[in-house]
Amino acid sequence: MSKPGPIPNLKGIEHIGLTVPDLDAATDFFATVVGATTLYDIGPFASPDDWMATHLAGHGRNRIHRIRTLQVANGPVLELIELKTPAGAPVAGDRFQQGWHIAFYVDDMEAALAAVKAHGCPIQSGPVTMTEGPSSGLQWLYFQSPWGQQLELVSYPGGIAAYEARSLHVWRPK
Repeated sequence: MSKPGPIPNLKGIEHIGLTVPDLDAATDFFATVVGATTLYDIGPFASPDDWMATHLAGHGRNRIHRIRTLQVANGPVLELIELKTPAGAPVAGDRFQQGWHIAFYVDDMEAALAAVKAHGCPIQSGPVTMTEGPSSGLQWLYFQSPWGQQLELVSYPGGIAAYEARSLHVWRPK
């Protein structure tokens, strides 16, 4: 029996997500060192159920305090994720299991989902379509590699709300 083919119409890395202990300090670092500029923020995000464990592979009671997307020159977006414990403290510990991921841009989420399933990759969550706020128009899906690395597929063929008003082009795999 042959292996299924790769995810169809995958265009390249759309963003890299990093969990950071202090969003403002991380933003300052990336702005100062690599010239990053802020695109938009979302959050806070909390859920009484296991949303965090399902979506970001972290502790279920932690919450997303803020997410900030940064444009870095002519390349993928950098997504900074600031997590907090239920008591409001920054999340410490093994950040590999708390939000580090690479997101790949696809033209067709349904075809990509079928390919991921054909490969037997565990689906963490999604596909989810954002319908309001700065990320309106974005569709995403989290899945895992065979060794447990969180990966993401994103698609926004009609654009993202926060990008519409920008005079500078935001890089996206073509």
